Amino acid sequence: MARHGALRPRAALRPKKKLGQHFLTDAGIIEQIIALSGFQPSDIVLEIGPGQGALTLPLSKTVSHVVAVEKDIRLANLLKRKLSNLGISNVTLINQDILTFDFSGIKPRPSGKIQVIGNIPYNISSPLLEKVIKNREVVARAILMFQLEVARRLTSAPRTKAYGAMTLQVQYHARSTCLLAVSKRAFYPVPKVDSMVVEIDLEQPYPNQGVHNDHFRKVVRGAFAYRRKTIVNSMKGCSPSWTSDMLMDGMKACGIDPKRRAETLNMDEFLCLTSALAIDKRITE
Repeated sequence: MARHGALRPRAALRPKKKLGQHFLTDAGIIEQIIALSGFQPSDIVLEIGPGQGALTLPLSKTVSHVVAVEKDIRLANLLKRKLSNLGISNVTLINQDILTFDFSGIKPRPSGKIQVIGNIPYNISSPLLEKVIKNREVVARAILMFQLEVARRLTSAPRTKAYGAMTLQVQYHARSTCLLAVSKRAFYPVPKVDSMVVEIDLEQPYPNQGVHNDHFRKVVRGAFAYRRKTIVNSMKGCSPSWTSDMLMDGMKACGIDPKRRAETLNMDEFLCLTSALAIDKRITE
């Protein structure tokens, strides 16, 4: 993908490998992300890992308020000075790990929810997604950039290599859509793989919402714990509370061949299995 102009990161601040820092430097990509986000002037946006402000500054001109949460104190201090020098007053900068940050502390407009945006390091992709989902009463949508491998997991279908527990947990609570492919050359330092911007619309959950979230999560995690095993053997190996007879009864109730592997089951089959196993509280322990 051609670069439309580069934003040079400050040379004195070396990216921290342990934090998975790769700064987005392509101005054209930044413009596209802002345009594709669909944010409105009245929106309050939580930005995850603002870094040196490549997205923060244009966001501040687009939405009502930006709450930017940055873990790296060096970057937080740099961005704080930059915002002050530019006279930008609608950005609240917080030096904190996003995984410990309280989303509910952000006060959206009276009848709405907050929006979320960020370039997500690979090493926190799963816990960050779980956190966003848990805060679905507060978050309307999330526009997140992931490594391509993670993005594929979020949007994959049954019987594909990328399909797994993460796929089901996200697609149960939200509609996931790939918005923009981003070349690895758009970052500094250049990562090993390309990225993808994904929209996670938490106001568009899967139509069938008849099971408890914790129960569903336990079932899909158990089912995919050992991908090469049948679903019965995988789940049985994950919890002493699941016996072969219990699992076979659940499969029979849902018309699922117990010899199948987890990646062949669709969402409705997992929801049926969750309900069947929950009847006698087999998965509530």
